[in-house]
Amino acid sequence: NYRATLNNQRAILKARVESLLSYSIDGGTFTIDPGLISFVKTLSDSGLETTVLLDIYKNPIQVNVNDFLTEILSRYTEATNDYHAEYAKLSKARSVKSILDITSD
Repeated sequence: NYRATLNNQRAILKARVESLLSYSIDGGTFTIDPGLISFVKTLSDSGLETTVLLDIYKNPIQVNVNDFLTEILSRYTEATNDYHAEYAKLSKARSVKSILDITSD
């Protein structure tokens, strides 16, 4: 029961983080990951102000490169830091009750 509850809560936590790493702008939806961050950073470093990116549905979306980079970096950092903190709490829980108490906070 403990192992099943722990795995279930980890899956719920992972799904919550994945939803936080989904970013919608101007009708497009992007999944924030290190690859997207690196690509947009490269565009920014090359001096581009605006560009067109393909979202997860392959729709062309025009974005302001620096604003987009700032937003996705902020969201990625916040989501992964929260994920780390919550995952650490789950890892320290030693009973089903403590696992469920952590996730109800």
